[in-house]
Amino acid sequence: MSVDVETLAAEVRGPVLLPGSREYDEERTGFQAGFRHHPAVVVGATRPEDVRAAVRFAAERRLPIAVQSTGHGIVTALDGEGVLITTRRMKAVAVDAEAGTVRAQAGVLWREVIEQAAPHGLAPVNGSAPHIGVVGYLLGGGIGLLGRRTGYASDYVRAIDIVTADGALRHVTAGSDPDLFWALRGGGGNFGAVTAVETALVPVKRLYGGGLHFAADHPVDLLHAYRAWTLTLPEELTSSICLMTCPPWPSVPEPLRGRYVAQVRIAFTGSAEEGERLVAPLRALGPRLIDTVREMPYTEVGTIYQDPHVPHAYFGGNVLLRELDPTVLRTVVDVAGPDATVPCIVEIRHLGGAFARRSTDPGAVGGRDAAYMLRVMTSGAAAPSTAARPVHQRVYDALKQWTTGRSLNSVYNDGAPVLQEQVRELFAAEDFERLRRVKTLHDPHNLFRFTHNIPPKDSD
Repeated sequence: MSVDVETLAAEVRGPVLLPGSREYDEERTGFQAGFRHHPAVVVGATRPEDVRAAVRFAAERRLPIAVQSTGHGIVTALDGEGVLITTRRMKAVAVDAEAGTVRAQAGVLWREVIEQAAPHGLAPVNGSAPHIGVVGYLLGGGIGLLGRRTGYASDYVRAIDIVTADGALRHVTAGSDPDLFWALRGGGGNFGAVTAVETALVPVKRLYGGGLHFAADHPVDLLHAYRAWTLTLPEELTSSICLMTCPPWPSVPEPLRGRYVAQVRIAFTGSAEEGERLVAPLRALGPRLIDTVREMPYTEVGTIYQDPHVPHAYFGGNVLLRELDPTVLRTVVDVAGPDATVPCIVEIRHLGGAFARRSTDPGAVGGRDAAYMLRVMTSGAAAPSTAARPVHQRVYDALKQWTTGRSLNSVYNDGAPVLQEQVRELFAAEDFERLRRVKTLHDPHNLFRFTHNIPPKDSD
């Protein structure tokens, strides 16, 4: 260790790790197995004071900083320089049932909040995968499992504790710092290292939901049927459809192995009887390979999407659409369907409803007028982006005239820097300029390297 790093290690309770050790490799590795950080030093934070020490160390030397909890959405990769702060050890959760809120430290997962809120008849506005970290999801906006009823998850945030580039730990609220509070709710990790958040819960104990799996021998017909069905739905029902070739692995249910399938995912907060009526048109489409739609306690919502729990490599993005024009569905399947040049997972999420309504204190989330989100992903290879990028782009190009933006939470970049024009696509023009002003104030030297980096004003 250098003298400088020894000084840092003396200030930090958690591990301070340098390249070359097994512990270093384990600490820098996240869920995204295809693209990893290679920082000069890793700080395994156990408390806010550890984060402050790491930020001060980096700021004094003008070193780039990245923050990682679960590592699902990798930030711009540190390659031989900089400080990686890992927050997975910061696990405190406190539910205030009377206030209907939860305070969660930066390493907390949604499943831990779900478990602690459920005995009070409350639930968080989490996404489809309960093993995702709370903080990163909220900073990106959060397209929730019940989003057509609840809207963007970031609109539920009440306070954020963050260490900014000057090493100060700030408790940020709408009253204390309205501009930074606005930017953090949808602007991503551009403005500092978040150590904890306080967010509102919703009174939900159970729902009617699950997945309908169909053999997708005629995928265009299924997409047309799904689109028509979504036009009939109340806001209490949030859904998506996913098309993919299931791998022939023993962990995959036998009816799906090796087959190109469509899975419709459903989450409805109304009665089971009404849910049965609403889902009946889908069941009438034909035989299901698997049908898991049922009444369930909220604690079982992770079974609806069945998102993978095993770390793996993946690359992908999305577009937000004002409408899902039926004339382009054939193009989507031709480019990214079962005969694509690279294996693709195509997902369409039904938005609208509460997503489209601004809260009384909205954050920086863009594209709120979108009716659907279309995502394309490729996974499995060690670095799938090279072959997948042009295929994915052909899908997005076909949808350009209906595109109203992109969702920050569903951009799975390959660790490379992102062009500023791509960052601008995530926000309204005036919001992007406001975000730049906040960045300039709180991180003028651009130390915090987020996937879609918002540059300070003086970096032009």
